[in-house]
Amino acid sequence: MDDEWKQLVQLWRETDAPEGCRMEIIGGVLSITPPASLTHHRTVGQVHRRLHEAVPEHWGIFQQMALAVPSRPGLYVPDVAVVPDGLLRTEDVDFLPAEEAVHVVEVVSEVTANRDRGEKPAGYAEAGIPLHLLIDPLAPGGPAVTLYGEPGDGAYRILQAGPFGVPIRLPVPFELTLDSSGFPHPRNAATRTSPGTETTVDNSTASRASASPTR
Repeated sequence: MDDEWKQLVQLWRETDAPEGCRMEIIGGVLSITPPASLTHHRTVGQVHRRLHEAVPEHWGIFQQMALAVPSRPGLYVPDVAVVPDGLLRTEDVDFLPAEEAVHVVEVVSEVTANRDRGEKPAGYAEAGIPLHLLIDPLAPGGPAVTLYGEPGDGAYRILQAGPFGVPIRLPVPFELTLDSSGFPHPRNAATRTSPGTETTVDNSTASRASASPTR
């Protein structure tokens, strides 16, 4: 890891985020996102429960698991990550290399929409994570779900996509069909805004902050 990445990770470790907030590094920027909405949690919970029925015994399903892609540089915290349990038993670390994940899930929210649709899928693909499920209740054409797979050259192939309501089939080793008809639709965006914070580090390790709305 180069010096810039080490500085970013050190800042990530030393920054005290408010309780319930998510702290990530997105393209070299330390981003602190306020707590998610109840509908966001409901969607994540539905996916988590269904995955629990299908994952092999030696894999774990985690929320708030930090995954590192130093080349971007990024330290992402997906809504759900499927990771081999053995990694957590043998390593006393606060994040894992993203390439160790088997599957990641992101649920788009207002403040995270750009990164969830762009930077993070590219990072997951670059790391070679086999499957990535993007649930987008705010998609321009209406709430939609996309399953990405077969990563190569920093990009995914779209395996399946459609509006909420279509069944999404996760391939081997999951062999699981997700019913997206139960995913909640978002409330009026005007009722879901409050301030958040982003911080970045330059080559002299100084930092700067800017405001962003809530998830």
